[in-house]
Amino acid sequence: MDFHPVYVFFQRDSAGTMWRVLIRRPVLDAIAAGTVTCAFRRWDRPRVRVGGTQRTPVGVLEVTGVDPVDEADLTAEDARAAGFADLEALRRAQRGAGQLYRVGLRLAGPDPRVALREQRRLSRVDRAEIDARLARMDRASAHGPWTAAVLELIAQNPGVRAPDLAARMGRETLPFKRDVRKLKELGLTESLEVGYRLSPRGRAYRRGARG
Repeated sequence: MDFHPVYVFFQRDSAGTMWRVLIRRPVLDAIAAGTVTCAFRRWDRPRVRVGGTQRTPVGVLEVTGVDPVDEADLTAEDARAAGFADLEALRRAQRGAGQLYRVGLRLAGPDPRVALREQRRLSRVDRAEIDARLARMDRASAHGPWTAAVLELIAQNPGVRAPDLAARMGRETLPFKRDVRKLKELGLTESLEVGYRLSPRGRAYRRGARG
């Protein structure tokens, strides 16, 4: 049985709907290495589009193709390209209803947030931009200003579970985690196997804010 964690590949379609493609970490690693170049999924209609990209733990993935296929036409080469041991394993994994699609995937490059969060020195322009983004988040929040409090909480409690951090703020876990992801987009935090910590950029920002 595969106990590896499952990561989620998100893609918005033209109507703005968010869909999910589940990709296990070993498969993500194989895509990054170039040994897996596609995935097979059954859908009532394509859920991703060619050219779509998404950040993942191994970097930015790009969809290179979305093609309907007949199960009877699958080959051993298809199985290898999708990371399966043999054709029968691929067919077993694709049992179910809906049209079968071959989704081409490749690693497009590194996650730009990785380089961003490693930034240890901030210019006045960098700091002003972060200030403005955080202020917009605070103004848009239905529960009031939160960015400074969450940064402080993570700074004081690295590696603490998200539900525990949320409880300390009297908040529900999922909305709290969504807020932390917004900070991650700015390169201020990074996820650990359990909990979070401030990135070098986040620490540099807080040092300047305290000063």
